[in-house]
Parts: sequence; structure tokens; C-alpha cells
Amino acid sequence: MEILFDTMERLLSLTSLEIVRSCMDTIKWNRRLISLRGSRGVGKTTLMLQYVKLHYPAGSRKALYCSVDNIYFATHSILELAENFYKYGGEMLLLDEIHKYNGWSREIKEIYDSLPTLKVVISGSSVLNIINADADLSRRCRNHDIYGLSFREYLKFYRNLDFPVYSIEDLLHQAPEICNKVNEVCRPLSEFEKYNKAGYFPFFEDDVEDYYYTLQNVSNYIIEQELPSLCGIDSSYARKIKALLCVVATGVPYEVDLTKLSQMIGLARTTTLDYLQKLEKAQLLTLLYSDTINVKKMQKPDKMYLQNTNLLQAYSLRRPHIGTVRETFAVLHMRVGHSVEYGKEHGDFVVDGKYTFEVGGKDKSFKQIADIPDSYLLVDEIEYAVGNRLPLWLIGFLY
Repeated sequence: MEILFDTMERLLSLTSLEIVRSCMDTIKWNRRLISLRGSRGVGKTTLMLQYVKLHYPAGSRKALYCSVDNIYFATHSILELAENFYKYGGEMLLLDEIHKYNGWSREIKEIYDSLPTLKVVISGSSVLNIINADADLSRRCRNHDIYGLSFREYLKFYRNLDFPVYSIEDLLHQAPEICNKVNEVCRPLSEFEKYNKAGYFPFFEDDVEDYYYTLQNVSNYIIEQELPSLCGIDSSYARKIKALLCVVATGVPYEVDLTKLSQMIGLARTTTLDYLQKLEKAQLLTLLYSDTINVKKMQKPDKMYLQNTNLLQAYSLRRPHIGTVRETFAVLHMRVGHSVEYGKEHGDFVVDGKYTFEVGGKDKSFKQIADIPDSYLLVDEIEYAVGNRLPLWLIGFLY
């Protein structure tokens, strides 16, 4: 066990507290069992290490972070580790990459039941299914989905500009004041363009091509390794799934014709729908429906997008359609903490069943949503809000 503490201390020494994401304060760390789920590269490991560094003194043996792909687990079980850690006064055990450990759910359940004062944090792939795990953990585990950087977090992470999270009501009703505050310290349109190209993942280092290469490697790992092992997707279909992502990335905002899409990538219709839903769980796609309350498990989505604008740039075979970039940005931010429906003929999106949004360029008019209450334009290429005409980048302050 000492080798795990040594490894943790080395990692903690390299972990900066200069920027701590706001989701740190929304995670229920005091629960006995929580999970952090998210795509590779969104910062789950950093969150866990920062929590240890913030709440336990250097050299403490009361908290232990380790990745379960450490060679230690070739000859030891996580149950054995937890029991030994608990015996010597351990309070919080943080287990990273839990999906790489066979039979993890049964041992986590045993830890939960037999060591009632030990807090356990597990992190894993966004496709990690706690509810359908081998042991029923759904009643025991509090799940937290971790996403990449919002536009607000990008400004903090890369530009050292600190703004609070705003509720959707605050953004809509205090838009002029918020826009003034942002414009006093930066040119939001310039930063917005940079964010959409290379700002979602917190590992951009000034080389866009290298960044996109890394994104493709991350998504390839999800498609070729995680989806087959965790979701039962046939690994021989990996090439077709990548082709599907390219199709979505290259076109205009994609209204789903499932039969045409199935023919295009060479998969059966039901298989294509199943794969779309699993790609959404993997945080590679976003699927929108026109009725989220009555949506059925095997109902086709009305519209779909790459999950974030950086993936859109990485997978597009040519310069992405500007309308697709705009809508992808809007959906990404509105979906965190809110329900979003496809608006069809009445605006692009309906949020929380109340607010209607139409997305477009600076010449966009209210024509399509003129008579709809609580309707707003999200407009690209403007810096300030005027009435219900809001800058598109403003929605990036929702999380």
C-alpha cells in the first residue's frame, strides 16, 4: 500500500490549485459513495487530486488516491486495499479509472456494506453504467457527470478572467449588465472563436493540429476500447462509427433521417439508433428530441450534433458549417443542468419547457419566434445584448 501513497504524493506535488473548477463545490463529497463520470481528458483525475490537496495536509494517510490500472492491482484487489486502508485510519478512498477493473461493482458494494465509515469516490468513463452494474449500486451511489470547460471556464483557465456561474434566468434578465462586465476586460468575440476551435478540453498548448490529433486519439480510444468493453458494441464497426461522426461534423445542423444515415454508414437501422444512443453516453454526440417527456427508448432523435465544437473541428472534413458550430455551442452549454428540446418550426431549442431560443448570425430576425412568449435570439458576432437579442457567447456562462 505504501507504493500507492508514494505515487499519490508525486501526483499531488504536480497538481496545481491555481485554478479549481466550480464543479468542485457542487460535487457531494460527503456522501459515502460517489462517482465522477466523464469523457477522457475532461479533468476527472485533476478534480480528485485537487480535492485531496485542498482537504488533507501533505503526508496525510487519511485520504488515498490511486488509479486501478496501477500494477499494484495485478496482485491485490480493491477490496483488500480498502480493508487495509480502513484499518490504519483511512477516511476517503479515491479510485480512478474504475471501469478498467473487472468486477469492480461487486467489490465496491462489499466495501460500502462492510466499511460503513469509509467514503469512496470512483471515477470512470462517461459510458460507465452504475444502474446496470453487476451489483446494484444505484441506490448507494451519487453520480456526477463531468464535462469539459465551458466558455466561462475557458476564460478563467486560459485567460485568467474570473466570472461567476449565472443561472439561465440571470443571463436572460441581466444580460446587458453581464455583457458590460465581460467587455470591460476582454474582447469576447475573439475569445469565443478561439474557444470553439480549441477551448473545451483543458490540455491545449498552442498547437491546434497537435490538439486535434490528441482529440482524435481520445475519441478513437472511446470507440475502439470503451464502447466494445463497456457497451457491447462490435469492435469491427469502429470504422463505421468514425464515418458517422464525420458525416455529422461535415454537414449543416443535422436533422436525423435514420434510414438514410443507416444506408450511408452501412448499418441496420436499429443498430444505428442503438449506436447513436451509446455515442451520446460516451459524450461524443448530442441527441435532441422534440418531446423529451414522452421520448421512447427506441425513438429516433430529431436532431444531432457532435458533443462539442472542438470535436466538430477535429472530425470535419472541411471547414465546419457556421450554423453547426453555433448550434453545437448553444446545445452543449444549455444541456448541462437543463432539459433541451428541438423546437422544430418554433425556434431552434426549447429549454426547461419554457424558454425558446433561435440561434443565428448578426442579421437574424425574430420572424420565426415573434409571437412566442419567453423567446430569445442568440446571435453570433455581437458583443452586447439589446432586449431579447443576446450574444451567443453569453450562454457559455451557464456552468
